[in-house]
Amino acid sequence: MASSAIETDGQEILDLEKNRQAEKAQWVLNAPEPPSLWRELMDSARETVLPRGKRFPYLKDKDGLFKTVISVLQAMFPIFSWCRHYNATKLRNDLLAGLTLASLCIPQSIGYATLAKLDPQYGLYTSVIPPLIYAVMGTSRDIAIGPVAVVSLLMSSMVPKLEDPEANPIAYRNLVLTTTFFAGIFQAAFGLFRLGFLVDFLSHAAIVGFVSGAAIVIGLQQMKGLLGIAHFTNKTDVISVMQAIWRSVHHSWNPHNFILGCSFLSFIILTRFVGKRNRKLFWLPATAPLISVVLSTLLVYLTRADKHGVMIIKHIKKGLNPGSIHELQFNNPHIGEVAKTGLIVAVIAITEATAVGRSFASIKGYRINGNQEMVAFGFMNILGSFTSCYVATGSFSRSAVNFSAGCETAMSNIVMAITVIISLELFTRLLYFTPIAVLSAIILSALPGLVDPHEAYYLWKVDKLDFLVCIGAFFGVLFASVEIGLLAAVIISFVKIIIFSIRPGTEELGRLPGTDIFCDVNQYPMAVKNSKALIIRVKSGLLCFANANFVKEKIMKWATEEEENDSQGKRTVQVVILDMSNLMNIDMSGIASLLELQNNLASVGMELAITNPKWQVIHKLRLANFVTEMGGRVFLTVGEAVDACLGAKMAAV
Repeated sequence: MASSAIETDGQEILDLEKNRQAEKAQWVLNAPEPPSLWRELMDSARETVLPRGKRFPYLKDKDGLFKTVISVLQAMFPIFSWCRHYNATKLRNDLLAGLTLASLCIPQSIGYATLAKLDPQYGLYTSVIPPLIYAVMGTSRDIAIGPVAVVSLLMSSMVPKLEDPEANPIAYRNLVLTTTFFAGIFQAAFGLFRLGFLVDFLSHAAIVGFVSGAAIVIGLQQMKGLLGIAHFTNKTDVISVMQAIWRSVHHSWNPHNFILGCSFLSFIILTRFVGKRNRKLFWLPATAPLISVVLSTLLVYLTRADKHGVMIIKHIKKGLNPGSIHELQFNNPHIGEVAKTGLIVAVIAITEATAVGRSFASIKGYRINGNQEMVAFGFMNILGSFTSCYVATGSFSRSAVNFSAGCETAMSNIVMAITVIISLELFTRLLYFTPIAVLSAIILSALPGLVDPHEAYYLWKVDKLDFLVCIGAFFGVLFASVEIGLLAAVIISFVKIIIFSIRPGTEELGRLPGTDIFCDVNQYPMAVKNSKALIIRVKSGLLCFANANFVKEKIMKWATEEEENDSQGKRTVQVVILDMSNLMNIDMSGIASLLELQNNLASVGMELAITNPKWQVIHKLRLANFVTEMGGRVFLTVGEAVDACLGAKMAAV
């Protein structure tokens, strides 16, 4: 009697457990229909074009029209958000930071303009309008806007292929302004249409390699100014530059330029060392370039060194930015190449500025809006192209100075821009005798921060394929050209993605002792395999035409090996359980491969079961009648699949 009662109770428990498993399986099979493709496209378009309701909480309040307008303005122009809490203390800090920033910005801007093969005043113009616009539309408090070395190198390496800057400087300048316009259009489009993911195709590893290679190329090109070479190569690859330097050293270089440039380069590096040792003297390395310009200009003027071969800037045009909207060349026969250059410059400028902005935002504990940043950069470069500016972006070295000087808001950019305006109006004549060698020294002093061997070593240690991307960009820039370096990095990145997509990994799962958790038996050696079930998980988010056959063959190979073990009496596999928890979607090729896998397994006496399919996956499998074909063996968890397919007693480990 007692034993029969126990058996009855045990049977009831088993029946209850089976009913519970069946109920959970129905949860998977009877999920509501997922959104259609049209619905997903419409939702994506609505999210792109219209702001979220949470972003503007007063949109639903009919009486809150004024608050709605304020919310919209604050979203479009962040200056309306932070200016409400602005006070005298913040103004004092921003004033100090802006003046310190200007002392570094003015000489660097002149140097970067010469690097871009433009007249010096265009660097100063680029430090006026773009910072003012960014202060109104940008979300970063610390980023310093203006010309940068890498963008200047891009301009000087790509645009001269279309127009010679020495033979026709006006046409070259117009193409640079047109490139700036297209760069702004692309940047604004990235932000307005939420296309920032396109920038991510240029990975962190690619940027590290590209910037490091570009820094070395920029440094070598400064030998022209440092040695006082009159005629230099327009090519950017290291071999051509070294050949030009070697030829010039034997013929036309001037030692006075070299001595002057190296002296002030040593001075700038020394002040940087002192500033690092004593944080209170942060202003010393920031003002060192301006001090170098002032002292070297006085030295050349008093000694008339320009009469003895020292190359000087000479004339810098006085006054504010002239309008340049009529100088944009939309009917130029090279407009396609100009647009392509604008796209490359736009991506590089956004990537560099975003990295700079996020790094300082993380230190201060606030967030920047990536899409709004792109819109801000786009509009400042579009309007910049109308006012004689070339492409501006965030500078890491100047942003670090801005941060160290204690900036509170983007007002420091406004202070810097006003200071540059005053310089353009009053002090340009004083720069007539500024030696070009000192400008080269200023650019050279900013380059060590762009070369990051520690990050390259970190990439090698963590991810060899990312290191390969970095090296591809680095050597491409060094030994070919800027475009080849970027192309090499993007191609290697895409090859990496394709390899991972068409040859996804698979892993055999086992149960961790004392738990219902199933893990990779290679990662967790203590996990115990089930003697009756082969449990496999595909390490891919998509089962599609590109990888479906590979996955099917991999699983069949595993099952065939298990069948051979069966013949040797080692293991008797009755069911193959496919864990689909990683699989986000599937196409018809994937479904066909699963059906073929089901038939192949059935031919060798094995069953196929699937667990935890995602919403889109189970919906498509149901529409294709695959669930019916496989006998409804669809489960919520691997443990339930093992219990249901093998029985509670056989599943015990």
